[in-house]
Amino acid sequence: MLELDGLTVEYGDLTAVDDVSLAVGEGELCCLLGPSGSGKSTVLRAISGFETPAAGRIRIDGVDVTDAPPNERDCSLVFQDWALFPRQTASENVAFGLRMNGVGTAERETRAREMLELVEMEGHGDAYPDQLSGGQKQRVALARSLAVDPDLLLLDEPLSNLDRRLRETMQLELNEIHDRVGTTMLYVTHDQDEAFTLGDRLGVMESGRLVQHDTPEAVYDDPADRFVESFLGTTNFVECTVAEPGPRPRLETPMGVGFEAGIEGSSLAPGDAVVASLRPERLSLSVAPAEETPETTVSDGGESAVAVPARVEETVYRGADLRIRLSAGETTLFVEPSVAGAPPVGAGDAVVVRFRPADALYFDGTGARCR
Repeated sequence: MLELDGLTVEYGDLTAVDDVSLAVGEGELCCLLGPSGSGKSTVLRAISGFETPAAGRIRIDGVDVTDAPPNERDCSLVFQDWALFPRQTASENVAFGLRMNGVGTAERETRAREMLELVEMEGHGDAYPDQLSGGQKQRVALARSLAVDPDLLLLDEPLSNLDRRLRETMQLELNEIHDRVGTTMLYVTHDQDEAFTLGDRLGVMESGRLVQHDTPEAVYDDPADRFVESFLGTTNFVECTVAEPGPRPRLETPMGVGFEAGIEGSSLAPGDAVVASLRPERLSLSVAPAEETPETTVSDGGESAVAVPARVEETVYRGADLRIRLSAGETTLFVEPSVAGAPPVGAGDAVVVRFRPADALYFDGTGARCR
C-alpha cells in the first residue's frame, strides 16, 4: 500500500533520511520507532509532500507521488500539537478537509457527526478547542484526519503531550478505531511501549537509517544489532572477551565468572571483544548460600545456567515490581523481579544471579549480532 524505495532527505550537508526502503501493507498499522533526531518525522513529512526527497521514490496505493503536491496525495497527517483551529468548533474542525474538497454542507455535517461518534466525542461538536481536554483535542484531530477517508493516515507522535494514564487509554482506543476503519497507518513514536502496543510491524530508525523492520515479536526477540537491543528497553550489557574459540566459545567477563556463550557456529577468535546482553526479565535472583563460590554452573530445567555472586547496592520499589541494582565483580547488573516473587534482600546483602547463556544475546565490537 505504502512503498518507500531508497528515500533520502537532505538539509544541506545533513542527511536526515538515509536510503530508507519500507513497505506497509494494506490495513496495516506500522510504527516507526527511534530516538529524537533519527529521521522519523522527516519520513512522514516527505510522504505527505512537505519535504522534497533528494533521492528515492514514494508510492501510495501503487501510484508514484514523489513529485506530487500535498493536496494530490491521498493521505492525512495527525500532528503532535493537534493543530486545531481555535475559532472553529470541534465539528467545524472535523469537517474542514471536506469543505476544502467541495463537499456539501449537509454531507459535511453528517460525516463530522459520524467521525466524532467514532472517536467517542459525540455531544462535543459545538465545543471550541479551548473548552476541550488534551485527550479530547487529540480525538478531534484524529476524527478530522479520518473524515476525508484517506488511503493512508500518518501520525506524528500524536499522544506525546498527554499524561501517562490518558496516553495508555488512547493507545487502546486507537487500536480499536484502527480495527474498525481498517485505514493503513504509519505511526511515529519514540516510546517503546507505545510501539509494541500499537504496531502490527515496527520499523526502528537510527541516524536517518531504517535499521530493522519486522513484527514486534521478531524485533524484540531477534534485534538486528546492539542499537536496536539497547533502544527496545532495559538490558544489562556485559563486556566480555573470547577465551576459547569454537562453536560455543568460552567468554571471560568482569563479573568474575566465565561461561560458554550460546553462539552456534561462531567464527570468533581468542581475544575478540563480545558484548553479552542479559535482559532483566531473563535473570533470576536468590539469597546467596554460605557455600556459594564463583563460576558455579547449575542445572536449570535440563539446561546449564551460570551463577554469578553479587551484592545488592540499591532496591527501588516501583509498585508491581522492584528494580534492584547489583554489583557483580566489576559490573553493575539490574534485575526487575515482581514484588510478590522477589527474595527478601536489601542493600549490602549477598545474592546470586542466574541466567542461561542461551537466553543472552551477543554482539561483536562493531555492534553487529554474533550468531
